[in-house]
Amino acid sequence: MVDKTISMDAGPYQAGDHDESDEELEQNEAWDDWRSDDDGESEPGLICLFCDSTYESSETLFDHCRSDHSFDFLSIRRVLGLDFYASFKLINFIRSQVAECKCWRCGLVFNCKKELQNHFHETDVFEKEGKFPWEDDMYLKPFLVDDALLHSFAGNEDEDDDPVSVDKEELMRELMSSGALEEIRVDNELITEISSSDLDVCEKNGVHEGPCVDGNASKCSERIMTKDSVGDLVIPPQKQKDKQLRVSFANVAAKEIKIVNEDYFGAYGSFGIHRVMLSDKPRMDAYRGALLNNPSLMNKATVMDVGCGTGILSLFAAQAGASKVIAVEASAKMAGLATQIAKDNCLLKEGDQDSEEKASSGVITVAQCMVEELNNCIHVKPHSIDVLVSEWMGYCLLYESMLTSVLYARDHWLKPGGAILPDTATIFAAGFGKGGTSLPFWEDVYGFNMSCIGNEVVEDATQVPIVDIIETQDIITESAVVQAFDLTTMNSDEMDFTSNFELNLKSVCQADDSANSKSQIYWCHGIVLWFETGFTSRFCKEMATVLSTSPYSPRTHWSQTILTFKEPVAMESASSATEFPKSAAVGSVQCPAAQIRSRLSIVRSSAHRSIDISMELTAISLDGRKHSYPIQIFSL
Repeated sequence: MVDKTISMDAGPYQAGDHDESDEELEQNEAWDDWRSDDDGESEPGLICLFCDSTYESSETLFDHCRSDHSFDFLSIRRVLGLDFYASFKLINFIRSQVAECKCWRCGLVFNCKKELQNHFHETDVFEKEGKFPWEDDMYLKPFLVDDALLHSFAGNEDEDDDPVSVDKEELMRELMSSGALEEIRVDNELITEISSSDLDVCEKNGVHEGPCVDGNASKCSERIMTKDSVGDLVIPPQKQKDKQLRVSFANVAAKEIKIVNEDYFGAYGSFGIHRVMLSDKPRMDAYRGALLNNPSLMNKATVMDVGCGTGILSLFAAQAGASKVIAVEASAKMAGLATQIAKDNCLLKEGDQDSEEKASSGVITVAQCMVEELNNCIHVKPHSIDVLVSEWMGYCLLYESMLTSVLYARDHWLKPGGAILPDTATIFAAGFGKGGTSLPFWEDVYGFNMSCIGNEVVEDATQVPIVDIIETQDIITESAVVQAFDLTTMNSDEMDFTSNFELNLKSVCQADDSANSKSQIYWCHGIVLWFETGFTSRFCKEMATVLSTSPYSPRTHWSQTILTFKEPVAMESASSATEFPKSAAVGSVQCPAAQIRSRLSIVRSSAHRSIDISMELTAISLDGRKHSYPIQIFSL
C-alpha cells in the first residue's frame, strides 16, 4: 500500500478534495486494519509432503520441498494449469504414495522412506494429454486427518506483496467462462470491452497503452497488466483477488455439478432401473423398430449411441447392419457391463481400432465418459457420424437435461444431413378431474373417512409435480400441444420456454365421477403433461414410428407428470345454455368456466439436471368474463 498524507500547503481549501482525501484515508486505515488482522493469524503446523518436517506457512513448506525434495509445487500447478481441486488431489495423491514408500512420479517402490528420499529426482515434463494419476476422485478425501496444508496451499495465491504470474491462455479461459471478459474492475474503476487483442498488446509492448480511465497515465500504467521477463502476464493484487473470487465461485459451482453428475450416472449403475427400461415395451418397440426396419438408414452406417446404458440400442444398430457403433456411457460400471455384453454377443470391436487386420469382426466400441469429454477418451473425427441415437428423455421430457448432451454430440460429430433418432419431440397437456388426485382413496379407507390426509397430500402436490399414471376416464379436457421440438435444428436454449394454450372440455366428457350430473359441471383439478417422440419419415423412410407416453397409449416407465391446482376450477360444456350470475367468480360453481387458458413455463433449474415449472391459469366463462388464479411454481 502507498501511504498518503494531506498537505496543509497544497493550496486553497476545496471541499471536494477534502472529502476525497478523507475517504481515501479511511479506506487506507480500514485496509491496514484488515492486513494487520491477517498478519496476526498463524497457520497451524504444516507437515512436509515427503518427510516429517513441519512449517508455519505453506510458502516455507513448498520452498523446503523444492530445495530438499526436488518438488516445485507452484511450478507444477502453473505448468499443468491445475485448479484448486486438482491441486487438492495432487497433495493427497503424493501423501498416499509416500506412505507406501513409492515414488509419486515414476512409481518405484522402496523399502523405507530414507531410500525413497534418496531417490527423489527432478520432475519430468508432464504431457498435458491424457489423465494424470491423481485425477481419481478418491483423492478428494484427505489422506491425513486434519491436514492443515489442504486449507493453506491456496493462500499462496492471495499474497499482496508480489504480483502473481498466470498463464495467459488460462486467464482468458477463466475470464471467458465466468463472463468477466466484458467487464473487469481495476482499482474500483470500470474497464469494459477488454478483448484478447488487448492482452496481445500487453504481451508485445510490456504495458497496455490503451485509454486511461481516470486520465492519469502513471496511475493507469500501474493498474493495467504488465509483462515480466518470462513472458507471463503479471496481475496487480486487487485484480488477482477479484479473479480468484470469480474462479472460486466457478469452482464451487463446477464441484456441485460434478457431484450431481456422479449421483446421476451412479443411479444408472443400478440394475433395477435398467430392468424397468428394458421391460418398457413401448420404449423398446419404438427404438427397435426404428433401427431394424429402416435398412436404407442403417446399412453400413456409422452410429453413435449417447448414454448407452446396457448397450441395447448399440446392439440393435449392429444387428441392423451398422459398420461401426460408438457407444458412449458415463457410468463406469455400466460402460464395463456394456463392453462385456457386446463381447458376449460377438459384437465388440477389439484390437487395433484403426487396423482391420488386427481388429475383430465386431463393430461396437464402448467409451466410458460423458459425451462432452469424448475426445479425451477416444478420437472421433468431427462430423463423421451417420446416425445419432439416444434415449435421452426424462420425466416431463426435459427432466435430467440429457438433451443438451445429445445436441452437443449432434453439433460435433453428426454429418451434415445425418440422422438423429428420435428427430422430434412434443409435450402435450390436458385437464384432469378429481379421480386424478388421491382424494377418492382417502375419502373411503375401508369405510373410514380420512380426507384430512388427502387434503394435505393434495396441498403438497400443488408445489411438487407428481409422476404417476392418469387413467383416461379422469381426463376431462381435450389435449393441447404445449411445445414441439425439432432435434435436427434446435439449440439448448430452446429447452427453456413459455407456452400458452387453451383447455376445453371434451365434447363427450367421460369423467363421470368428476361431474355433477344435474348441472353438468365438471371440476378440473390440474393439468397432466406427457410427451411423444417421433422417428419420422424424414430419416425412417421404410417405417416411421412414434413413442408416446400419453394416458391414451400403453403405459411406459415415464408415466405422466401431474401439476395440481391450488383450487379446482369448475367447468361447463360450451353447449350449455345455463345462465349464471355475473357477480360470481368465473371458475366457481356459481359461474363455471367454458375454457381454461394456461401459460406454462419450463426452465432448467439452478439445481443441475432439474427443471422448474411455473403455471398461470385464467378461467374464461361463456360470455367472455375472466378470472385469473395465483401463479404456481413447481420444482421437479
